Amino acid sequence: MFKLLLSSKKSNARLTELKTPHGKIMGPFFMPIGTRAAVKNLTTEELKSINSQIILSNTYHLLLRPGVTLMKKYGGLHKFMNWPGPILTDSGGFQVFSLAKHRKISPQGVKFQDPQNGKSYFITPKKAIEIQQTIGSDIMMVLDECPPYPATKEYVKNSLQLTTQWAKKCHQQWQKEESITKKKQLLFGIVQGSVYQDLRIESAKQLKKLNFSGYAVGGVAVGEPREKMKEILSWTVPELPKNKPRYLMGVGRPEEIVEAVKQGIDMFDCVIPTREARHGRLYLWTHQQRRGVSASPSQSGTEARLIRLEGKFYQTININNAKFAKDLSSINNTNLKQYSKAYLHHLFKTNEMLGMRLATLNNLNFYLDLMSKIRQAIKEGKL
Repeated sequence: MFKLLLSSKKSNARLTELKTPHGKIMGPFFMPIGTRAAVKNLTTEELKSINSQIILSNTYHLLLRPGVTLMKKYGGLHKFMNWPGPILTDSGGFQVFSLAKHRKISPQGVKFQDPQNGKSYFITPKKAIEIQQTIGSDIMMVLDECPPYPATKEYVKNSLQLTTQWAKKCHQQWQKEESITKKKQLLFGIVQGSVYQDLRIESAKQLKKLNFSGYAVGGVAVGEPREKMKEILSWTVPELPKNKPRYLMGVGRPEEIVEAVKQGIDMFDCVIPTREARHGRLYLWTHQQRRGVSASPSQSGTEARLIRLEGKFYQTININNAKFAKDLSSINNTNLKQYSKAYLHHLFKTNEMLGMRLATLNNLNFYLDLMSKIRQAIKEGKL
């Protein structure tokens, strides 16, 4: 299921291969977010064109709309959204955090109230896995409680105990169904513990005993100071099995991804590339990086292939700024070189939906290209 292909000698970075029912994924990798069975503004054909290996959807939102019954009738989530590759589904644990005004937690599970129509749903750990099994997720996530920040150590400790109890119930349902159907769906545990070192280590040790397919680090992008990420990973990653994939949930900025890879993380997701695209913020390689190299043209071929992902290796621009109104340079030098920044500026100023589509294609292409460069840098011994 999981292969560690190469370990860096410069850091804890790793080249990996993860086998799922819908194909292999080369890591480290990034998952575009398709919360409601769609990556905003893009078709699945466009996702394939920019070499997306996997996408992420959300169990809670899919339960609300379109509903499990319809997806089951259609043959599962992959067929429903016309995506042939792997899909990871979050269990709804993030909604335990983000919908605090619309949910009630008990040892048995979480009662949610749909903010749109007031309808109530009760999700137990067993139910969370049943839904993901029914819709055919390749990688399923356990139901967990993601504690807010800041939170007292006593609160986080109690939350951690609940998360571990739920993880055990999720594991039982996974094993029960797997023994019957042989679908080989993967199930990941989620390490919590907020900013407390002993609780992070305790959570990792408890989950490791359950022998999940992989392990995620949660609660790092829900309000904690950004500088805490490196510290939390330094506590947590050493406790996780080397022969299992490691997933950092909800992170992040390009430099944060590079740093997390150096600490041994294999999997990432974040709303940044798609959300910021909708507001006209583009992620672009700096001048030296635009063609995928950091060397000057005068350097030798071998040196020119070296990839440097340090310092200011990328830039962000706001295409709404007036200075781009007459900028006829290409949006980027890869998938959107046929369109100018002036044209994209015009699309945003006239509220044409194509503007958001092109910006999204740019940003996701940047993030997926970043992961490709990271894999190449590890292979070349540069990261």
